[in-house]
Amino acid sequence: MTTRKLTMAQAVSEAIGQEIERNPDVFVMGEDIGKYGGIFGATGGLLARHGKDRIMDTPISETAFIGTAIGAAAEGMRPIAELMFVDFFGVCMDMIYNHMAKNIYMAGGNIKLPMVLMSAIGGGYNDAAQHSQCLYATFAHMPGMKVVVPSNAYDAKGLMTQAIRDDNPVVFLYHKGIMGLPWMSYFEGSTNEVPEEQYAIPFGQAKVVREGGDVTIVTLSQMVQKSLLAAEQLAQAGIQAEVIDLRTIVPLDREAVLKSVRKTGRLLVADEDYLSFGLSGEIAALVAENLDSVRLKAPVRRLAVPDVPIPYSRPLEQFVIPQVDAIAAAARQLVAAPQLEGALA
Repeated sequence: MTTRKLTMAQAVSEAIGQEIERNPDVFVMGEDIGKYGGIFGATGGLLARHGKDRIMDTPISETAFIGTAIGAAAEGMRPIAELMFVDFFGVCMDMIYNHMAKNIYMAGGNIKLPMVLMSAIGGGYNDAAQHSQCLYATFAHMPGMKVVVPSNAYDAKGLMTQAIRDDNPVVFLYHKGIMGLPWMSYFEGSTNEVPEEQYAIPFGQAKVVREGGDVTIVTLSQMVQKSLLAAEQLAQAGIQAEVIDLRTIVPLDREAVLKSVRKTGRLLVADEDYLSFGLSGEIAALVAENLDSVRLKAPVRRLAVPDVPIPYSRPLEQFVIPQVDAIAAAARQLVAAPQLEGALA
């Protein structure tokens, strides 16, 4: 198998291009996805290779082109619709949730809806409140959509391939800060060896990206890269952190989380989505509901964005979005906390 290093943007584009070549029903539509290659590079080079019949620039009407993709999927095509920023879902949520997510159920399972809604998430580059959210928990909360959030190029290609081949609607969310764009600072760990050949990564399989026995850090997307850097800091202090990359949150690999927490007895959830009513609460509840098999040494700790809009000011933005030092500090506090009564030594 031939490999070379790709950025996440290149890996996503390659996965889409290979599926276009493999299956004549696959096509892409969205704003600036053609000649521009997508503003975050997810469709770079595809127009030149596959033409306007397969790579379709659309007007600025998210409701129209997502609705078109839904109709095409119901008729047997496999569209990929890019919503430029996930924050824009508000203008087309009727199409996403009342049609894309529900039509298979409303039709009694008599149709398939093999489409991918692809969008950019995340802050850290001063684009303010309407262009910097993650919101994956919003989609995960509403039944009918699979939700995929890769953290690196290898996973991005395999998960996108799986998403295109799935017969159900998939929301595929990539973090701008790990796409590898030259005009945006990003984490190098998201660029890695990627096979040239096609491969698919099954949904619902979290990955242990670093093993450890003292504390479990459950995370996803760009927070994986931050958590790995935090784990290096912790290791220098003699604390071995186990880092779990969820990769998908619908379906969610619950057993991977429980297995790790059974081993470490401590759980930190590091999340770039909002704190309240989100992914961090779901993971905490998962552990709380399984205390018959999990013995916690310390209360679960959640580190996420406080319930405020993402600020434009860089110092304020850096403050509200969890950073490497904050993750390491939270983990150290967990390990240093007095053990809960009844915890295993």
